[in-house]
Amino acid sequence: MSRSYEVARLDDLDRIAVGDTGLEWRPIRRRFDLQAFGMNAYSSSRVGGEIVEEHTEEQLGHEEVYVVVRGHATFHLDGEDVDAPAGTLVVLREPSVKRSATAVEADTVVLAVGGKPGEAFKPSAWEAWFLAAPLAQDGRIDEAIELMRQEAERQPDHPALLYNLACFEAMAGRNDDAIEHVNRASELSPRFREYAQTDSDLAPIRSDPRFPSA
Repeated sequence: MSRSYEVARLDDLDRIAVGDTGLEWRPIRRRFDLQAFGMNAYSSSRVGGEIVEEHTEEQLGHEEVYVVVRGHATFHLDGEDVDAPAGTLVVLREPSVKRSATAVEADTVVLAVGGKPGEAFKPSAWEAWFLAAPLAQDGRIDEAIELMRQEAERQPDHPALLYNLACFEAMAGRNDDAIEHVNRASELSPRFREYAQTDSDLAPIRSDPRFPSA
């Protein structure tokens, strides 16, 4: 295949289960190392299953476009249900809109594209976490930590990456590393200091005097 382009089918992409809701993440940006914008696909294996997790884009400031490429979905936008059969585009310019979607038909596939206006794109920390979390759940905690470490090396001052890395390290008994990373995450973003006070993943290190105080 030419180095100047690549071709793939959505159904040939990796499928990463997200929780137990039937939601599957199909990485596109990461698969092709896209640096200009975020792009991913999501599918649901069951009718009524979650296909877009409930969230806003206020933290990242992203505009988003969702395209239903197969099946049938219902989008839930600030409490309003929007019917979205195949071929529907859902355009969200305002980051504060609370959004989610559920599948009306099994094997519905939704393509998502997003980025922040006026700024160079930066990969989001959730991509690494989506890959690492299933590894940790399968008992492959060392692999999860290594994946998160690699991402943190690329983005050493990304608080969410450091915080989630600390959670995995605490679960694995790597207390010194976990303390270092949760403190750094708390310095970079005070909200992670708040999260750390009740996060069960960090329970093994919360009594350490070096743990960030509330």
